[in-house]
Amino acid sequence: MPTTQTTKDSFYLTTTLPYVNAAPHIGFALEIIEADVIARHQREILGTEVIFNTGTDEHGQKIWEKAVERGLEPQVYCDRWAAKFSELKEMLNLSFDHFIRTTDDKHVAAAQEFWRRCDKNGDIYKAKYQIKYCVGCELAKTESELAEGRCPLHPKQEIELREEENYFFRFSKYQDKLLELYEQNPNFVKPKHRLREIQAFVTAGLEDFSISRLKSKMPWGIAVPDDNKHVMYVWFDALVNYISTLDWPQDQAKFERFWPGIQLAGKDNLRQQSAMWQAMLLSAQLPPSKQILINGFIGVDGQKMSKSLGNVISPQQLIERYGIDAARYLLINLGTFGEDMDVSFEKLDINYNAALANGLGNLCSRVAKMAEQVDLSASTKKPAAPEQYLSLMKNFQLNETLNFVLEQIGETDKFLAEHKPWQKEEQEKKQILAKAVEKIKVIALMLQPFMPTTAIIINKHFTGQIQAFAAGLFPRIEAAKTSK
Repeated sequence: MPTTQTTKDSFYLTTTLPYVNAAPHIGFALEIIEADVIARHQREILGTEVIFNTGTDEHGQKIWEKAVERGLEPQVYCDRWAAKFSELKEMLNLSFDHFIRTTDDKHVAAAQEFWRRCDKNGDIYKAKYQIKYCVGCELAKTESELAEGRCPLHPKQEIELREEENYFFRFSKYQDKLLELYEQNPNFVKPKHRLREIQAFVTAGLEDFSISRLKSKMPWGIAVPDDNKHVMYVWFDALVNYISTLDWPQDQAKFERFWPGIQLAGKDNLRQQSAMWQAMLLSAQLPPSKQILINGFIGVDGQKMSKSLGNVISPQQLIERYGIDAARYLLINLGTFGEDMDVSFEKLDINYNAALANGLGNLCSRVAKMAEQVDLSASTKKPAAPEQYLSLMKNFQLNETLNFVLEQIGETDKFLAEHKPWQKEEQEKKQILAKAVEKIKVIALMLQPFMPTTAIIINKHFTGQIQAFAAGLFPRIEAAKTSK
């Protein structure tokens, strides 16, 4: 593979839209930072035109109940929570282009048009039904999905038995087409075991799902076209955001330029993103998504994060302890698009000190100080991205990319230890340090999508006349201890 990579001139990716009933946690922070890293790589390293979408999911029963509980109009309640998620842009130094809210007028119009197209295709019908329903998931549950009569994801909430007349989507009609989609696109869901999981789910048979709620019982939702007694089911409405943000259906040229796109989600969204949404797209006669990237859950000290246990870690806590770039690094380094992850401040502190304070920070400080002493100047030319870096990023292997960068830091340390510039005469010392500086500049290039501010600082010190750092890039911190 050459050291440059030719890509499409447009690229679209989106996170899921977090539900506005709780403050942002590190699980969503990981997802949106992953998306930011991918978007920055496409823009800044490959020169691609990117749309990076995120936003907030604001309809449904949970939102309605929370607003009523607090004595607020649902829109006022949503406005307050949406602001907290919008603030992540500055808090985590994100580069998203679009922040779509499912209460936006253009989204409402798109969801209604999407409904009409599915209806025109014969995939929407009205029927009475009785289901076991988890309000926490806003989803119907089969008996096999329950553990001792409760949803494993929301074990403290009672499963509701519901019986009413709703509109349904003919999910069952798309079993064969979904299986064909997965078969023809073996990388459609990453990691592969999540693809096997959704294949097994679809193979077992699909049940049509309700896509409306009676307005008299739950009024907070998008109106069903031509039936003012019903509002759309939150999942049917929310999933449409992935194309409403592209100004579909009004701007067909923009839509065709950027869709299909890459979608990031947690494993609890696997069914919705890779089966329900794909069937809906097929019904509306629109192209399926390009790829779905699925994360595991983040636990804390071997336990699920929960308010009752008091172990929820917020993005703000990470930033206050480590700084923005270090927090971004530490989250990505937990692992991306794979298994569940476990975290503690003790583990994070050890990783921070080893990789950033003693690793990257120490390397940059040592080399800059020696280079300044011999009045060394560095090239202003941007280095080429290594082949292995490009290959890993092309396949969205983000934590593997960071491990590769760490290897390059270690190799540069090894190079210095072997050549011992501090023992050489000035001319030979300059030659050795010049090579070390070029290695550091390549490291900074690879870190640019992950740790953008750090990359800028490193480049500033190692471009033109090299200057020593007045303070360490990453000051060591006293490692926390896990209570036993």
